[in-house]
Parts: sequence; C-alpha cells; structure tokens
Amino acid sequence: MSDLFNTDEAPQTALAPRPLADRLRPQSLSEVIGQSQVLGPEAPLGVMLASGSLSSIIFWGPPGVGKTTIARLLADETDLHFVQISAIFTGVPDLRKVFDSAKLRRQNGKGTLLFVDEIHRFNKAQQDSFLPHMEDGTILLVGATTENPSFELNAAVMSRSQVMILERLSLADLSKMAARAEEDLDRTMPLDARARSTLFEMADGDGRTLLNLIEQVMAWKVKDPLDSDQLGKRLMRRAAKYDKSGEEHYNLISALHKSVRGSDPDAALYWFARMLEGGEDPRYLARRLLRMAVEDIALADPQAQSICMHAWETFERLGSPEGELALAQAVIYLALAPKSNAGYMAYKAAREAARKTGSEPPPKHILNAPTKMMAEQGFGAGYAYDHDSEDGFSGQNFFPATLPRTKFYAPVERGFERDLAKRVAYFEKLRAQREHD
Repeated sequence: MSDLFNTDEAPQTALAPRPLADRLRPQSLSEVIGQSQVLGPEAPLGVMLASGSLSSIIFWGPPGVGKTTIARLLADETDLHFVQISAIFTGVPDLRKVFDSAKLRRQNGKGTLLFVDEIHRFNKAQQDSFLPHMEDGTILLVGATTENPSFELNAAVMSRSQVMILERLSLADLSKMAARAEEDLDRTMPLDARARSTLFEMADGDGRTLLNLIEQVMAWKVKDPLDSDQLGKRLMRRAAKYDKSGEEHYNLISALHKSVRGSDPDAALYWFARMLEGGEDPRYLARRLLRMAVEDIALADPQAQSICMHAWETFERLGSPEGELALAQAVIYLALAPKSNAGYMAYKAAREAARKTGSEPPPKHILNAPTKMMAEQGFGAGYAYDHDSEDGFSGQNFFPATLPRTKFYAPVERGFERDLAKRVAYFEKLRAQREHD
C-alpha cells in the first residue's frame, strides 16, 4: 500500500520518455487552460486564494478537464502537502493511514491537502470518516467526481465543502492546448485546417484525450498534411459521454423534452440523435414521445398521440435502423404541433379537488334507482335526460351538492383547442340561460 499514497514522481529514464500529457501538465494555476469560471480573479477559487482562506472543495466535471491538476496546484499555492488517493482502490484501513499521517504532519507544522478522485465511489460510512478530520483542520479535502454530488455525496460532506463545476474544454481551449503541444514537440501536426478541427471534435472537450491523440498523430510518417477523411480512417472517434442509467440519461431526455415543448425541431432532433448515438433504447424514446404528446400537446392537436403510436408501431415492425426514422418524424411533428397543457393542468386540479372532497356523494338526481327503496329515497328524481332537452343540453349540476361548481379546464387559443374553447363558451352560455330560466 505504500505506493498508493506516494506523491513523488518515479525517475524517468531515456528508455521511458514521459507522455505528452505529463510533460505539458501546468506548473501554476495561471497556466491552466480553461475553467475561468472557477479560476478567474472574481471566481470562487481566485477569491479564496486572494483572501488566503481555502475551504474544502468538490470538483464536479467530466474527465480530462483538469480536476487533478488544479488540486495539485492548489497544494503548491497554499504550501500544503499533497496526498492523492482514489476511492476505487482505497478501503477503510487505507483511510486510517492517510488520516494518521496527516495528524503527524500537522503536529510538525505542515498541513495536508487530500485529493480524493472518484469520491462518489465511497459509501456513506467512508464519507462520514472524513468529517472529524475536516472539522479539526487535519485535512483540507478536495474531492473530484464525474457524478452529480447532490445525488452521490453525503449532506454532511456537502455542507462542509464548496462545489465547483468544471466544464468541458471548448474548441478554443483545445486549440490553445494543441499549440502548446506543438511548441513542446517543436513541429506542427501533419493535418490540414479541417482535419485539425476534426481532431478537436474527436477529443470531445477532454484535454487528456486530445494530447493522447496529438501524440499518435505526431508519430505518423506522412509526406503531406492529412485531410479530415484520412484522419478519420486512422483514428477512432471518442465515444460520446452517455450513461443510459445515470445523470447524462436524464439530462439528455430533459433536453429533448424541453426542445419539443419549445417548438424547436432542429434542437429536438439533435438531442434525439445524441441519445440514439449513446445507445439509448429506441422504445424508451418512443414511450417518452408519446408522453410529450399527451402532456404538452394534448387536445391542441389530438392527432399527435396517433402519430406517436403509429411511429412506435412502425419501429416495432421495421426494427433498427430504419424504424428510428419514424420516431424522428414523430419528433419533428411534435415540435411543430400547437402546444397546450390545459388538459394536464385540469387533470391535476381535479385530482387535488378529489383528494380534498373524496367522500362527497354524487347528487341524487344523477344516481340510478334499481330498487323501490332507492326510488323512495329520491335516487334519480329530477334527472333531465339531455337528449330530450333543447340543444341536447340540460344544464343540470353534476357536482356534489356541497361542492360549488368548479372550472378545471381552460382551453388555450391554439390549434384544435381554439375550437374546444368555443364549445366551452357555448355550453357555459347555455348553462347560464338554463339557470336563469
């Protein structure tokens, strides 16, 4: 276990050159590319360092954006001893050793910055073990996670730490990183301008991945710069970040749903395609599209539900990949359809009223009287058969006798609901006339 907490770099030999990513590791926070929202003068870390008061931190962000590098440089900036562990390989006995070493170090006048990679992998008991050492100053905790800390970390750890979000590197950030790599290697990549852009896209915001790709490209023996197609044949594109059961799954379905609700077919198709490329089950998407039709379009376009059902059925008949086209067409239809949540809101309001008045019986005049006794009790007495009434509308009250008439459904002036609004107004007018008569 001694190597697990060793922060000294192993000696390099001529036969074991340092990887490019290691050689280009920033030596100060000012050299870090990107993350200005955290490192800038007015950003959280910049303010902490300027005031000389650094608190425990949780870095949340995707791989390859500088979580480990920034943690190491924070230790240098604050003159703390840097210790790095991974939650994947560290158990409770290992943690005890870390805490004991930090206590001895503190007694000798040296503080410890403990960097915990994949901190969300620790269970509740392991996370709780950090608390007393954070509170008495034995360690300054800097955790790193790719998962949403509000879901994965204990409330106690969260309350004692500041969460800082590190973002995917932009294409401009990746371009700066590539320029720095070419300066270190003293030559430019053998790529034309389009292929260079393609390489940055392949890295998908991951700086470590970009440097590894650059190292591969620089090792090629080519006479002329490669174009984008040639580059694509030589390199595998990085798999898109997508976890079908994790946070990314919920983020992307939320993006798809809100793009449909916002009547943007292009954005909706993009998120739909992102989920398919990530390996999402098309049947899950078919079910969610049907939900969108019911929840966000509803009676503004009653045909939307049929479109989704037919698209789902088409997928089941055709299978992949042809069947996804039917689902894509449903996405476009839903995005361009008129929107209304009037039915959804009416349903929720009616459910709430039902919960509050769940024991109220229907009025007697709309109850059947299958027995003589029930007829004698007034069941069904005074019921007006609507088909016998003028305009086929009796205007009778169908709410419980003790419950005032309540308006739940308020159709919008969009799509087919515009016609329904006219019908509602028509029956309200007739009802008022019947009550006056």
